[in-house]
Amino acid sequence: MTAIFFFIDALLGAYALAIIISIIISWLVSFGIINSYQPFVQAVSRTLYAITEPALSRIRRFLPDLGGIDISPLILYFAVYAVRILLRADIAPLFGVYGY
Repeated sequence: MTAIFFFIDALLGAYALAIIISIIISWLVSFGIINSYQPFVQAVSRTLYAITEPALSRIRRFLPDLGGIDISPLILYFAVYAVRILLRADIAPLFGVYGY
């Protein structure tokens, strides 16, 4: 059972990392630091977009228009972090798993 909780926590950690990398790449492209027409940058951007956009679009539906500021990745990151804390502190001990 410990392996299952460790695997779920690792997946959530990887998803949080994908959110952070997506934010950084969008900043680098918008400031003109990296070229968005390079094949590698396009491949990474498309992959991260496919991974993060379904959750981000659901969050954006409920957010008011803040002009050019998009705080939905920040909200999604904190939600993933909260789920990881909930998993570790409350759900795993229900199944007898402590400190994985």
